[in-house]
Order: sequence, then structure tokens, then C-alpha cells
Amino acid sequence: MDIETLLKNTSRSLYLSVQALPGNMRPAFGIAYLLCRYADTIADTSILPAQRRLYWIERFPLLLKEQNRQEISLLASEICGGSENPYEKELIKNLLPCLQVLNQVSAKQLPIIMDVVQAVCDGMKIDLNTFPEEHSAQIQAFQTPDDLQHYCRLMGGKPGLFWSRLICTTTKIDMPEKEFYELGQHIGDALQIVNILRDLPKDLRIGRCYFPAQDLAQHGLTAADLLIPENATRFEPVKRKWILWGVNNLKSAVRYFAQLPKCQPGGRAAVAWPVLWTADTLLKVWQTPDLLNPQKRVKIPRSNIYSTMLCTPPILISNLLFSKWLGGKLGKFN
Repeated sequence: MDIETLLKNTSRSLYLSVQALPGNMRPAFGIAYLLCRYADTIADTSILPAQRRLYWIERFPLLLKEQNRQEISLLASEICGGSENPYEKELIKNLLPCLQVLNQVSAKQLPIIMDVVQAVCDGMKIDLNTFPEEHSAQIQAFQTPDDLQHYCRLMGGKPGLFWSRLICTTTKIDMPEKEFYELGQHIGDALQIVNILRDLPKDLRIGRCYFPAQDLAQHGLTAADLLIPENATRFEPVKRKWILWGVNNLKSAVRYFAQLPKCQPGGRAAVAWPVLWTADTLLKVWQTPDLLNPQKRVKIPRSNIYSTMLCTPPILISNLLFSKWLGGKLGKFN
């Protein structure tokens, strides 16, 4: 299976953003996503004990550098059959073709890819070291808000930094790069808290509660209490706290977007779309009273994705219109 097909099949809306990117950014972004997704498949496989998964996650960044075929085959054989997703199964079998693409990216872009893979693997190590085995019937929560913010920075903020550094390899921006990078990390933090919010019921049932025990205790809750859907009302203040944290981070997108050249409409679209979809998803979570219901997974409909794309052209030439559009969405949280 070719890399383009792997990318299309293993992502949903992200593939659309990648297609809009300038050609000199697209291969690096696509392969970085696939390698991080491969690491995620290792961390989540149910056929290996946590310690063995931890071994492979720790080894994975070095494996990409050394590219030892025998070790790559061993990894694939150990995790093969660990996913019910047919596209993840294809990804597992195709690490070597991914590495061939990795070897073709520019010398400026290669270390940026390796850094984001390392950061995401560090986040996955937190998962494997913090939470119990999926079928242990135990549940564990992060202890403090700082724990959750640090995790969001590794799993979302660092990919946002990767995106920003990648932009700077091909595009001149006016603000200091350090400031641009920080804005990118704030946007990534927001994208990650959305993932945590909408995956909450599923994560709870494999023993993972990312919402801090300190926050839960303020409302008389424990992680185990969140397994009871009827406790959604009591959980509401915690949910809203972290949605507003995501909203505040997402506001950074206004200044970030303004740095992107109007002569590169594809690059601007590739930033605007995930930001606008994240705002929509945050609002949907905000308006969902039964977030703890395991039968419900919050996501925006495909029609919402395409309508956003159809309405995009005016904002590609106007920073003010983007600011008003995003501001209108973020102004609904009250």
C-alpha cells in the first residue's frame, strides 16, 4: 500500500488539511503523522503487556534512526493482530515504506520530524507508566492539573510546534520564531484536550482518567464515579473548566493565522480548518449533557467539515474575516 493511501485511510479530517499544504511541506507532514500513528498503535495494542509496549515505545525513535530491518520485522510480528482497524493493520505492515519516505525528506525537516515522534512517544510512556492494564478492572486518574497540561503539551502542543517549525522551513514570518512556536503549541494543546474530552467514556473503560483527581475531588467525585453516566451533571464543572482551557488556547490561532502569507492559500487553509473544526467540536462537547454515556462519542458531522471548507475562500485573503469567524464560534461558550 502506498503512503498516500495509508495517510488517507488512517486519518479523517487531517488528510484534507494535508492535501491543501504546499508541496514542499506535504511529504514531511504526512510521514510525521504516520510515524506518530504507528507509535500510537504500539502503545494501544492489546496483545502485548504494558511493559513490552513500553519497551517498543522507548525504542521506536531509535528504530527510525537505525532502521534495522530485523528489528522492524520483529516489532511488526509482535503487534500484528493487535488492532481491529483494517487500516492500522496495513500501517503495521508498512513501516519500511514509511521509512523510505522519511529518508527522502530534506535535512532541515528530518530533525523536526524526529523531535515530534520523540515527544509523542514520551506522552505514550506517561500513559503506559501511569495507567493500569486495560483489562485489570482498575482505574487511575492524573493527580494534578499540571499533569494534564503537561500531557496535552506532549501529545498536542509538540505536534503544534512541529507544524510551526515545518512552516518556518519554507515560509518567512514576521514575528519572532519563538513566539510563533509558542502560539502553535497553544493551538496543539487545544486540539489534544478535544481528543481527551470526546474519548472520555472509552478511556475510562480501559482504566484511564485524564481529568485530575484534584479537580474531581472538589466536586465529590473519583475517577471510578465517572463510569456511572448519571454522574455527568456532577462532572459538568470539571468538563467546562477544561473546555474553557481549550478555548483560551485556541484563541492563539488568530495571531498565528495572521502570520501566514496570503500568497499561500493552501497553507492558510490547512491551519484554518483544524482550528475551526476544533472550535465546533468543543462547542458540541459543551452542549452535550451526557458526556459520560459510553454509547455516545461526540464528533462533528461530515457535512460540517465540508461546509467549513466551502466557506473558506474569503478567509484565505482576509485575516480579519478569519478572526471574526473564529471569534464568533468561541463567543458561544457561556
